[in-house]
Amino acid sequence: MTSIDSVRAGYVEHGVEGYYARFGADYRNPHESAVREAIALAHARAPLPLGRILDLACGSGEAALALLDLGADDVTGCDPYTAAAWRARVDRPIVPHSFADIAAGALDARPRFDLIVCSFALHLAERSRLPGITWALARAGRALLILSPHKRPAIDVGFTQTDAFAHRRVRVRRFDSAI
Repeated sequence: MTSIDSVRAGYVEHGVEGYYARFGADYRNPHESAVREAIALAHARAPLPLGRILDLACGSGEAALALLDLGADDVTGCDPYTAAAWRARVDRPIVPHSFADIAAGALDARPRFDLIVCSFALHLAERSRLPGITWALARAGRALLILSPHKRPAIDVGFTQTDAFAHRRVRVRRFDSAI
């Protein structure tokens, strides 16, 4: 399943978690080229902090590869389902945390990240869990970059939005931690 229609159909047929549990090892974001371009544009608009980076819901590393191309080196993936896909493309560590794990404090013991990037995933989190997730992310990182196919999710806990734009149907929003 590589087209956006097949991913959506997979979500309908298996549910989001079921889809990634079944197909996560082979997952590729069908919007990879647009994601990579959008990250480069975000960096051109205002340089992204390229120190310690967490690629949240990292998939097969589309965002990480874009950040590595920009000069990042210390990138950690985070995904409970796509570790095999990540390792096939990205030579960096990965942790298996879900959104629920993060809301429960899974990142609290780690040193703070300079940037957390979440590409095509945070809009899939249950709306009721979102405030806990974003509060935990604000504690874990100084900045957050969200790429999504639309304006969701609304981020109103833990962060202040500093930029927003769209590129090739990819919505990009940048936030600074309020903590």
